[in-house]
Amino acid sequence: MITSSHPAKRNGPCAAQLWIFSSIGKKTIVAATGILLVLFVIGHLLGNFTIYLGPDAINAYAEKLHSLGPVLWAIRLGLLGILVLHIYFTMLLWKENRAARPARYLASDPVGTTIFARTMRLSGLIVLAFVIFHLAHFTARVVDPSFASMRTKLDGREVHDVYRMVVAGFSSGPVVLVYVVGLFLLTFHLSHGIGSLFQTLGITNRRIRHTYELAGRLLAWALYAGYVSIPLSIFLLGLGKGPHQ
Repeated sequence: MITSSHPAKRNGPCAAQLWIFSSIGKKTIVAATGILLVLFVIGHLLGNFTIYLGPDAINAYAEKLHSLGPVLWAIRLGLLGILVLHIYFTMLLWKENRAARPARYLASDPVGTTIFARTMRLSGLIVLAFVIFHLAHFTARVVDPSFASMRTKLDGREVHDVYRMVVAGFSSGPVVLVYVVGLFLLTFHLSHGIGSLFQTLGITNRRIRHTYELAGRLLAWALYAGYVSIPLSIFLLGLGKGPHQ
């Protein structure tokens, strides 16, 4: 009688764990984290575009972010957690599918027949390495320690000169190459990943599948064009290197 008096308390956490590690649970987590990451990539690009409005615009944008203090770090850690969950549960799904169809994995996958799909895991891991480099470059500023001492005046206050830091960072050919290649691999990953979110969520209508896969690829390559325009504009066109900038 004592061991069976509170079955709900014992079974609750177990039921949640069973759902999370079920096939539908893993797919839901992959889709939800994927959507959040895509939204971040879009929002991050919009923020980066302020560099085209001049030093004050991007420095003011960066200062507003930094003024969030602990909230900004909570957001960063939250994004890191979302990325880790996305990678972890994606790998679990891949292992599950591989175990279920070991001999006909690629041939029987209805969506995973493109080069984008076949390289999702490899491109994802390389993108993770690129993200770590990017954080070390412009956030931790350990790639070039001189970035930390770049200061400027904004509305009578001394702030970090993000504009000069970005211009200096993208004045190096090897660094620009790392970003162009890294962003290309991110786009390569997103080209399949955005469209496959609908597949993961169970939206598999053949009449619309081609449409959302095409829309996903167009969005991915539009993001690539936007992101690489910044380092290329600085390195090739001299953005930020004029006499009055």
